[in-house]
Amino acid sequence: MAKTRATSGLDLHLDLAGSRVRTSLEAALREAARSGRLLPGTRLPSSRVLATDLGIARNTVADAYAQLVAEGWLAARHGSGTWVAERTGAAPAGPAAPVTAQARQARYDLRTGVPDVSAFPTSAWLAAARKALLAAPSGALSYGDPRGLPQLRAALAGYLSRARGVAATPDRVVVCAGFAQGLELLCEALRARGATTLAVEGYGHELHRRIARKEGFALTALPVDGGGAVLGDLGGAHAVLLTPTHQFPLGASLAPARRRQVTDWAASTGGVVIEDDYDGELRYDRPAVGALQALAPERVVYAGTASKSLAPGLRLGWLVLPAHLVGQVAEAKGAAGRLSSSLDQLTLAEFISSGAYDRQVRRVRLAYRRRRDRLVAALRREAPQVRVTGIAAGLHAVLRLPSGQEEEDLVARAARHGLAVEGLGAYSMGEHRAGPALVAGYATPPAHAYTTALARLCAVLAPGA
Repeated sequence: MAKTRATSGLDLHLDLAGSRVRTSLEAALREAARSGRLLPGTRLPSSRVLATDLGIARNTVADAYAQLVAEGWLAARHGSGTWVAERTGAAPAGPAAPVTAQARQARYDLRTGVPDVSAFPTSAWLAAARKALLAAPSGALSYGDPRGLPQLRAALAGYLSRARGVAATPDRVVVCAGFAQGLELLCEALRARGATTLAVEGYGHELHRRIARKEGFALTALPVDGGGAVLGDLGGAHAVLLTPTHQFPLGASLAPARRRQVTDWAASTGGVVIEDDYDGELRYDRPAVGALQALAPERVVYAGTASKSLAPGLRLGWLVLPAHLVGQVAEAKGAAGRLSSSLDQLTLAEFISSGAYDRQVRRVRLAYRRRRDRLVAALRREAPQVRVTGIAAGLHAVLRLPSGQEEEDLVARAARHGLAVEGLGAYSMGEHRAGPALVAGYATPPAHAYTTALARLCAVLAPGA
């Protein structure tokens, strides 16, 4: 009859089958080392500890260890214990994993949406984490308010009011894992209130459209021109999703008359406007455009994120909600157990309160402006037939192609040059009417690779290439 016990001190599970205990133990340890379940260098429990855990004689364990040392599966040294021996030419534990799409990606990535993560302020973040943890009450590490820790909600409310003109108080803030989760929570809450139709910009993130569809929304597309989304046909929509500060990906700001138009629509119909302020802090050639939310705080949801200013891997974003939506959004978040890391929340709260976040924003704003300027200068010199637009803010540029050039051909040519870039049509909902263009992000490559990435892009776009 098989006996199954866990050894102390290790996440190790041994099956001892049959009446010959020593033989079973040898076989179990040998197979664990052979299969890779016990990695080379893994220290094993002492013979006394393992014998106690398995309920067998200590000499049985000692003899099994000695046999496996003799065979080369284990190694031992007096006073240093026993461990899994290093082996050369060991067979793999299983079939090779398939090559993922990420593993096949181009060497130089000029797709948009991801910052230069090598610029993350590691030292300042660690200092903020240490200070925040030392000052935090023990209760901060327990299960808490699904809206997020009060320290972070207070810090965000102050920062957003000061820097983005948002009408924010801590009780209206809900912390989430980036905009995608925030949109999912909003869609759940709005569907629970009977909303069925969401108007979206005709050019935007397909991921956001998928989230809304998954939550049961029918989508209607709004045309986009030089003044942002054209709002003439909101019709029977119950909510509208906009990028008013810097339309994604075309780059226009929502015209003042349209800002008033959409807030008037929301006030008169009871609709909700979702404002995705994905890069509102990263402006270059114009004064900051204040948040749309300030015009109608009870009808507009403001959504922001630390993904561009810090790093997407932090998974920290925030919603500033009308009073009538706070409870439902928080309930949706808590019901699914989608709580945010307390450690990261405490650190970001300290990072903001200490002024380190403002310094980081100014630092990356300057760095990305320089990158943008280098992109524009290189294209003006090497590919003057390409018109660059949408560059007053953000992390990407729209490269308008001359007549006769096709997006798909240039994307394929870029791939042959080891360069990842996307066509504008990839962001279109339905018919692609804005003309052939590439959407080139200039933030992702680390500083040492940016020059080469630009050179390859110019080689792809140069006349006669």
